[in-house]
Amino acid sequence: MLIVTPNAEKAISRFIRGSDTPIAGLRIAVTGGGCSGLQYAMDLVEERRPDDVEVACGEITVFVEPLSAPLLRGVTLDFVDGINGSGFKFDNPNANHSCGCGNSFSA
Repeated sequence: MLIVTPNAEKAISRFIRGSDTPIAGLRIAVTGGGCSGLQYAMDLVEERRPDDVEVACGEITVFVEPLSAPLLRGVTLDFVDGINGSGFKFDNPNANHSCGCGNSFSA
């Protein structure tokens, strides 16, 4: 369903270790917004929702909001760290169009 690269897994693990509260995993969803109509939402969460799709990614658990699951099928989540900045990057084969910043897309 969702592919998390080793770099992204390390970054997520760092954020989980740095949290003040116990974290069950990372929730990813697709929401309306952004310049292309849809955008990614990520949040560290303390518990799984009953309808979440659970994806084991190495040492971390990713929870996918069920309505977002079809839009995230085959998506690769990476973490890039470079001279132009660092952050999470989504490579989505389901996107018909992505904006220049890479944070939103249309399906």
